Amino acid sequence: QVQLVESGGGLVQAGGSLRLSCAASGRRFSINAMAWYRQAPGKQRESVAVISSDGSTNYADSVKGRFTISRDNAKNTVYLQMNSLKPEDTAVYYCNADIRPVGMGYGAYWGPGTQVTVSS
Repeated sequence: QVQLVESGGGLVQAGGSLRLSCAASGRRFSINAMAWYRQAPGKQRESVAVISSDGSTNYADSVKGRFTISRDNAKNTVYLQMNSLKPEDTAVYYCNADIRPVGMGYGAYWGPGTQVTVSS
């Protein structure tokens, strides 16, 4: 079994910063792309940032220049540094990773989510 667990969410004032972390754990596996998604109340889940296995990144237009995704392959961990936070960034943030357990094919794995609330 492979699991993803997020941490680092919380309540912050507009203009503040938060850093989210997501670690993959379990038996032997390989990780390809890793990503962060978010879902605000009443809205669909949307992609925030993606990082490939070679480190290339892609961001939603709404977070470009404010958020930075990075990963530590030795720790099987992906991070999301969020700066200049806005009330509209309030959402549950989910970690996603393309993981191949030993002896199996690649599949999409999700963390349980972490709440980020930005007050005005």
